[in-house]
Amino acid sequence: MTSEHEARYTENVQEHLQQVQHLLEKHALVEVVALHQEIPRAERHDLVGRLLHKRHLAELGNLLASLHPADIAYILEALPINQRLQVWDLVKADRDGEILIEVSDAVRESLIATMSSDELREAAEQLDTNEIADLAPDLPQAVMRDVFKSLSIEEREQLREAMSYPHDAVGALMDFDMVTVRDDVTLEVVSRYLRRFDKLPDHTDQLFVVDRDDYFKGVLPLHRLLVNEPEMQVSDLIITDTIKLHSDDKAEQAAQSFERYDLVSAPVVDDEGKLVGRVTVNSVVDFIRSESESDMLNLAGLREDEDIFASVWKSAKNRWMWLALNLCTAFFASRVIGTFENTIEKIAALAALMPIVAGIAGNSANQTTTIIIRSLALGLINPANARRMISKELAIAMLNGLVWGGVAGAFAYVLYESPLLSVILTGAMLLNLLLGALAGLLIPLAMQRMGRDPAIGSSVILTAITDSGGFFIFLGLAALLMGA
Repeated sequence: MTSEHEARYTENVQEHLQQVQHLLEKHALVEVVALHQEIPRAERHDLVGRLLHKRHLAELGNLLASLHPADIAYILEALPINQRLQVWDLVKADRDGEILIEVSDAVRESLIATMSSDELREAAEQLDTNEIADLAPDLPQAVMRDVFKSLSIEEREQLREAMSYPHDAVGALMDFDMVTVRDDVTLEVVSRYLRRFDKLPDHTDQLFVVDRDDYFKGVLPLHRLLVNEPEMQVSDLIITDTIKLHSDDKAEQAAQSFERYDLVSAPVVDDEGKLVGRVTVNSVVDFIRSESESDMLNLAGLREDEDIFASVWKSAKNRWMWLALNLCTAFFASRVIGTFENTIEKIAALAALMPIVAGIAGNSANQTTTIIIRSLALGLINPANARRMISKELAIAMLNGLVWGGVAGAFAYVLYESPLLSVILTGAMLLNLLLGALAGLLIPLAMQRMGRDPAIGSSVILTAITDSGGFFIFLGLAALLMGA
């Protein structure tokens, strides 16, 4: 999608959101006016009932009916909870499942809380088995049992398989809706077979070729099917040297393959080489977006996705863990400063210059850790090149320390006319930038080695290290060199 198309799409979605908000406001205004009319209670109730079903709600219902489920999901996420539930009540029941799949986890929770067991079961039954697996963690067990009973034996096996994989495995992205053919038939037979479908599965750019036991043999791109003679055998046209994914592979590896080779779909095989499903580009894009949002939250120390219109109490609890850690590190930094109280009393300029040392190093450390986290996500760092990357980042920190430490030192000399204070500030910035770079490198690498997300809390931990370390280095140098 080009940037022009993206801009147009964003404008359309925003326009739809504004239309929904405008209709909700007009509806609320009419309701308030009706409730304040000086008429008997029974008549007033009837008037409200009639007004609720008049033009504004009808317009809103018609607008929602014309929108894609993903657009409705976007609108629901952008509305306060009371308006969100009004819109949710107007969405046709046969689209509930599609919309629940599209909304964020936090908003989905608020919508599911308002639905009965029967409504949830009907919503889940609208979905494919891989989509039900995505929705399953948010559904009550009783609802999932009913959904499971309503499926065919084949669909039950597919659902069990989809739910058996962790969220970051290829199996969790896998789609069972695909077209398979044999290699011992002609293109004419394949064409007749395809014409029996009402429609092909979404993102079908190639057919998967298997033998009688479902062992994967290769792919037949649709363009080869269309441009070659009907009498030709599939075996003459299949591509055997193709990208194959394994169900236990990491989803990140699949995403990298799709990006590197511009894939639309890819086969998924088990350990024996049997075809078990496929991964399509839409699933990969959703995974990348989800991981990007998760990394952004983790860098800020948020535990989970947050509904922007959730209650103050719930949102506050989501932010407590890392705030508590931040408070502890702040107390530690204050004790570092307290250790040098006598030094600061004698040289008041130190108090004014301390934030410069900590701030610059914190920014530099965050740049380093962002580069490392991105490189880890792309699989660019391995034991063979890790040492070289560490050396490079330390060299960058040293160069920046000398350049910007020198600038800060010159600034300090202009302000306080103290050559020694200027040298101390330059040295402290150099050392703290090296400390920040080292922390920015080692924290994500250590997190990954422990099997944790490298982004979790990195920003909070780095800030603590560069603040406490910067104060200690700067004040320690001052106490040592200035005899204060």
